[in-house]
Amino acid sequence: MLAEQFELLADLMEIGSADSFRIGAYRKAAARIRDTPSSVAQLALDGKAKQLQGIGKTIEAKIVEVVEDGEIHALAKRKAEVPAEVAIFMRLPGLGPKTARRIWQELGITTVAALQAAANAQQLRGHAGIGAGTEEKIAAALAQPRATEGPRRALLGTTLPKLRAVVEVLRAHPAAVEVSLAGSARRMRETVRDLDIIATATDPQALVDYFCSLTWVVDVAAKGTTKATVVSHDGARFDLRVVPPESYGNLLQHFTGSKHHNVALREDAVRRGFSVSEYSISETESGEEHCFAREEDVYRFLGYDWIPPELREGAGELAAARNGGLPELVELADLRGDLHTHTTWSDGKDSLEDMVAAAQARGYAYYAICDHAQRLRGERLHAQAEQIDALNEVVAPFRILKGIEVNIRPDGTLDVDEADLATRDWVVASVHSRFEDSPTERVCAAMESPYVDCIGHPTNRRIGNRRPAPIDLDRVIEKALETGTFLELNAQPDRLDLSDVHARAAREAGLKVVIDSDGHQIGALDYVELGVGQARRAWLTRDDVVNTRTWKQVEKLRKRR
Repeated sequence: MLAEQFELLADLMEIGSADSFRIGAYRKAAARIRDTPSSVAQLALDGKAKQLQGIGKTIEAKIVEVVEDGEIHALAKRKAEVPAEVAIFMRLPGLGPKTARRIWQELGITTVAALQAAANAQQLRGHAGIGAGTEEKIAAALAQPRATEGPRRALLGTTLPKLRAVVEVLRAHPAAVEVSLAGSARRMRETVRDLDIIATATDPQALVDYFCSLTWVVDVAAKGTTKATVVSHDGARFDLRVVPPESYGNLLQHFTGSKHHNVALREDAVRRGFSVSEYSISETESGEEHCFAREEDVYRFLGYDWIPPELREGAGELAAARNGGLPELVELADLRGDLHTHTTWSDGKDSLEDMVAAAQARGYAYYAICDHAQRLRGERLHAQAEQIDALNEVVAPFRILKGIEVNIRPDGTLDVDEADLATRDWVVASVHSRFEDSPTERVCAAMESPYVDCIGHPTNRRIGNRRPAPIDLDRVIEKALETGTFLELNAQPDRLDLSDVHARAAREAGLKVVIDSDGHQIGALDYVELGVGQARRAWLTRDDVVNTRTWKQVEKLRKRR
């Protein structure tokens, strides 16, 4: 993918001690490419990528190089100078670019396999500035090799808009009747690989031909009369299957998955005298075949309530669907407000006024500005409060909450004194550095504060880039219940933190969570949809989510100050 090439180029340049300005520019370009729903490759070919913030003429030209030649020319040159796997060293705990370079140049280690062998044999300690503790962490990380690789799957947040755009384009074709996304994207998994689309059409061949001729398609990997696989400018693979209308429900159910869900469904069907295929359900004794145009009818015929796609992971949903025990999942429309956002008062990209206007446009009733505490020292905290008060008079009855995001220090203390915290309507406490230093103890200590309402992005993972901190979520959930503190489900695409597993554990313990965008610009407020998808995967209902309530109800629910 485009973003990965720019990230690798930046990594290799950093290892080679190249110009820090260019390294930063390439990292910003990678982030912008990931955050842009449309094809940046196509924009570059059209000469319009320069309109995106962080992408200038030089970077646009490099994007064109990827489209035309498959790789950034400068990246190919760097790979010849620095072994590509050395960049992976930088993702390991305790290793930065300087140490990675020293491992390569002083020890002659150029591959992950060689590094793992050296760490296991205790041959790293005493060299390249590596101590015994760091060597042990390297060995432990390399025992889980997937954690050291780049993401094999794309983030849902950057892929879903593209997939939806293709679905809409296909729906507009005269031959199209039904078109739906399927696969892991429909289940709202945090990452996706192949992008599946299921359709019915009056002329299947015409729809397939149209799909293969779309302007962003650079390669037709496979094509038949009813299905095709194409590759886009940014390397994404889209699979289209056009099915008979009478089997549309069967195919949609099958290709939505997951594998565990489908296997369990088929095994249960066999016990009940049925055989389930992609296109139909057959009665074993009579051989009678049943096709369904609607997915709901597939489940109903097999004795289940319809199961929302997000729950189809083989985690008890079939039993619940058979006995009427499926929860009524939270919906995006249930959210009354966003309780973690940023503005230009700290590291946000848009002003307070513009962010508030965007929140109002979403139909929210309240909205918390939680700029970083370190950017609000001295009089700035009070100056921001005055601006919020003045704007509140204009936007009433809409309520702007004076929030703040405070840092949890390594010793568990907060970087803002309680007198200032007492002036804020909503306080989010987060760990932002030294993630492996006693994260459980730090978070539990922060929850003791009577002013901390919520713990932000509790495990501090960055999907594909940073593993979750070694935090004991069971202890954290127990402490949150004890202190009346909420946990955040941070909806940023590369966070989605809490994970669906952890969010479900919170629900089962009786702890409510807050779904926040952590938006740093207007467009990022849309991230809450990803958070809701994660919450639905965790079986969360409207009652399990704090900010489905009015602000007065939230005040009654949280800890007393």
